[in-house]
Amino acid sequence: MNITENLEQQRSFFRTGKTLDVSFRLAHLKRLAAVIKERETDIADALQKDLGKSSYESYMCETGLVLSEISYMVRHTRRFAKEKRVRTPLAQFASRSYQKPSPYGTVLIMSPWNYPLLLTLDPLVDAVAAGNTAVVKPSAYSPETSRVVSEIIAECFPQEYVAVVTGGREENQALLSQKFDFVFFTGSKAVGHEVLRHTAETLTPAVLELGGKSPCIVDSSAKISLAAKRIVFGKFLNCGQTCVAPDYILCDRSIRDELISAIISEIQKQFGVSPLENPDYGKIISEKHFNRLVGLIDSKNVVFGGDADAASCRISPTVLSDVSFSDAVMQEEIFGPLLPVLTYDSFSEVVPLLEGREKPLALYIFSEDKSHIREVTERLSFGGGCVNDVVIHLATSEMGFGGVGESGMGSYHGKTGFDTFSHTKSIVDKKTWMDLPMRYQPYKALYSRLLHIFLR
Repeated sequence: MNITENLEQQRSFFRTGKTLDVSFRLAHLKRLAAVIKERETDIADALQKDLGKSSYESYMCETGLVLSEISYMVRHTRRFAKEKRVRTPLAQFASRSYQKPSPYGTVLIMSPWNYPLLLTLDPLVDAVAAGNTAVVKPSAYSPETSRVVSEIIAECFPQEYVAVVTGGREENQALLSQKFDFVFFTGSKAVGHEVLRHTAETLTPAVLELGGKSPCIVDSSAKISLAAKRIVFGKFLNCGQTCVAPDYILCDRSIRDELISAIISEIQKQFGVSPLENPDYGKIISEKHFNRLVGLIDSKNVVFGGDADAASCRISPTVLSDVSFSDAVMQEEIFGPLLPVLTYDSFSEVVPLLEGREKPLALYIFSEDKSHIREVTERLSFGGGCVNDVVIHLATSEMGFGGVGESGMGSYHGKTGFDTFSHTKSIVDKKTWMDLPMRYQPYKALYSRLLHIFLR
């Protein structure tokens, strides 16, 4: 595909005004949902090849969530797209003031490999609902899923409406060198820097969904067995390759051993005594990523797991204890099945320990103490999170999902996603049957008194 020619085709198509018709948008979203349902088995097979995901996990964490987002947008897009009348100040009498959502135009969506269906199609659904055309760039590290995604999009959209560009760094650079109306990127901080540098050169608005070291706080009042069950689910889902996975645990020293014992018990319950023999337990995406993770495992800290199979790129769920913030495993986002456990002696240490660190994409706290929950959720800055659970906050279209600071900028899902891919025009419709004279010169004392009445 010639990227420049396709981009010009999309601009021309957008200028026809066809995407401004909400019925046109909804027809394509419904078609997308139908094709995803038809291709559910193909999607599961592709995800299994790329990431070792089971068909159950594929539907729970990818296909089902995409269908849920489409259903939400089909139900609500007409309302989201309507003009909204707002109050007009007395000084602007007589007029009507309103806000009008408008699509940006042609947008670029760049997605990662860890949830290659979800993180490609979810933002596309929001972009289409808002009335944009789109160029989609899936990751080269998940080739099977990228192929299926390309086929699905080609079946649902003409290329001048939504097009897919496959490939690696060369194609990324070629796309970023173009002038889009909006860029939506999900991926690493390193590539996020590059995306933002390019968009800054053309003053193109951008959303960056990045990551970071998301803490999981467990205080002494927490229900340990339930906390362990939920932490194990969220941490080792997709073999730990989840941007909102709990990166590490920060727990009260008095409950550390009980918590670790409960976590080990839960790993064995959920994944079996030998997780590497469990066909529903995934694999690391690449040899490079596998080697990086193995290098972070310090044998002196391993209290459970630590097994690795280079041939299949699989690492067993691994728990690390006696870890400090200065250890290698705490210097970067883990993005794998390694769970360090750090401790504090008094809860008063928690906020000072975390507020000086980079702002995480997610934060979790397990506690029955409302004052602890309030202190953490009010004082610490983070993208989003859960109280007494993990990761599930992103699985709803009713709330926006995104990062803050180093973990990203902007958000999407549901109404927030529609707004993200829209520019809201503020318009005053001034009536012509009268014209207040007080804004015009020559200024008079009476007008000054009226001005002070109107503007206060």
